[in-house]
Amino acid sequence: MIKSLWIKFLFLLLAVSLVSLSSALSLRELIIGDFQEYLDGESEDRIYRILATVEGSYEENAGWNEHALQGNTVWALLLGYEIRIFGLDEKVLLNTQTAVEALSPLMKRRILAITNYSPESVQARENLYITYPLFLGGKNIGSLDVRSVAYQGDQKKETIFLGRSNRFLIISVFALGGFSLFLSFVFSKRLTEPIKKLTVAAQSIREGKMHSRVSISGNDEISDLGTAFNTMAAHLEIQESLRRKLTANIAHELRTPLTVMQGEIEGMVDGLINVDKERLLSLNEETSRLKKIIEGIEELSRAEASVLGLKKEKIALKGYLHAIQGRFMKLFYDKGVTLDVECDRSSIIYADPDKLSQVLINLLSNALRATGSGGRVLIRAGTNSSEGFVAITDTGTGIKQEDVPFIFERFYRDYEGGLGIGLAITKELVEAHEGKIEVETEEGKGSTFTVSLPNS
Repeated sequence: MIKSLWIKFLFLLLAVSLVSLSSALSLRELIIGDFQEYLDGESEDRIYRILATVEGSYEENAGWNEHALQGNTVWALLLGYEIRIFGLDEKVLLNTQTAVEALSPLMKRRILAITNYSPESVQARENLYITYPLFLGGKNIGSLDVRSVAYQGDQKKETIFLGRSNRFLIISVFALGGFSLFLSFVFSKRLTEPIKKLTVAAQSIREGKMHSRVSISGNDEISDLGTAFNTMAAHLEIQESLRRKLTANIAHELRTPLTVMQGEIEGMVDGLINVDKERLLSLNEETSRLKKIIEGIEELSRAEASVLGLKKEKIALKGYLHAIQGRFMKLFYDKGVTLDVECDRSSIIYADPDKLSQVLINLLSNALRATGSGGRVLIRAGTNSSEGFVAITDTGTGIKQEDVPFIFERFYRDYEGGLGIGLAITKELVEAHEGKIEVETEEGKGSTFTVSLPNS
């Protein structure tokens, strides 16, 4: 069983080449057949002209005239035919050999040179004659035997044509066939080589070598596949890096409360620490930290599956945003940060209220954390014919440009104390609405997160 894609391509191209050469052979046979039919038709026309001339001579002379028949016979020879004319008594009235012999020596040499006629071979070619009856006014007046002077050894034009066409065909088959074999080998290699490289790179990634890439050349579907593969590999490398960071982050986050809890419990067991309310509250606090980590991971899983449970409805943005503003007002006030809303009364968005609320709460929490005392956070919203948007702008620390491409990735964090899932959850919820979230930021000056959702 042939498994190699290169061998399959090679066989395919060879098959195409063979079909092409077979088509050329078939076309040649058709051309030769048509050419032969043309020659046969021309031969028939000349013979009928000879018949008509001989019959006309009989009518013109009111019988057979030897001198007229001699001229007809020589003319037939010039057309490429030997003839024999018979009367009603089936006796030969005249034949080509006799007519030629009756010519003057000069005319005889010219006729023989033109026609390549050899009288000595007449008897050897007796069986090549074809007999045609002669008629005048519906009355039989004799018969005419005709045969072509293109006997063996003659170099007729049609024979030369056929010989040349055969030689050309043989040369074409070997030359073009060899060239087709060479091209089939080269192009099958070129077609399958990028796929082999993709296979090797894919196997390397399977083995954990996430840095594997393929070289890209050209501008076709194969190069598009290579580009897509490299993009996929880059994302896998990023995800693998984030996964490792996640493992380290979760291990770190879990180790701290567990270590504290273990130490306090061991102290209580050994009697070194009193079992009182203060110690129990400390254990409860560390338990809450563990619960928060687990809930964060569960929340991300729910966000990824949220598209299955969306309950969209029309939301009047002005009242909706002022309600969210009221929930955050005290937190912003305590930190000395201003929180404002700009939205028309007519602005309506089509979304799941609970999920949209979760998106805005995540963004506002990040904005509050990034903005220092005296800063400002603005919630701005509006709609147009195709979509509605909510933008949250802060005057905080901004985001480093090198971090911007990764802020929506799972478990990526640019500050201590978080798991890096808030913006990942936000992105999942927005995309569940078939919307998009974009960020504009400048380090040290603040950021703007814009959520756009379709109005349908």
